[in-house]
Amino acid sequence: MSDRCPCGLGEAFADCCAPLHEGRRRAATAEQLMRSRYSAFAVGDTEYLLASWHPTTRPRELSLDPRQSWIRLDILGRTGGTPFDTEATVHFRARYRLDGERGSLTENSRFTRVDKVWLYVDGDVE
Repeated sequence: MSDRCPCGLGEAFADCCAPLHEGRRRAATAEQLMRSRYSAFAVGDTEYLLASWHPTTRPRELSLDPRQSWIRLDILGRTGGTPFDTEATVHFRARYRLDGERGSLTENSRFTRVDKVWLYVDGDVE
């Protein structure tokens, strides 16, 4: 993997999403959580994905396809999600490669903030 963070902000992974994955920092906004979750998919960090998922919608386990590589994240829009909000949506398109074919996933994700911690709730896939 490149030193650049998969989330697309252009920073080094060690300074961007890695501190969130390692529990040294929390996402300040819903978009930051969305970007860190995308990075977790890209680097195969299922532990972080499950930990950042709201307990009412979190699956018991999560298995990622090792053949799928995530190649780009585009944030298409957002509502709420600041450190002062408790609800948010983040509309995004994630591009990937699977078995040599390119594809994309577009979703409007819902987030909630519980005890000052942003969590992914669910999303509507387009």
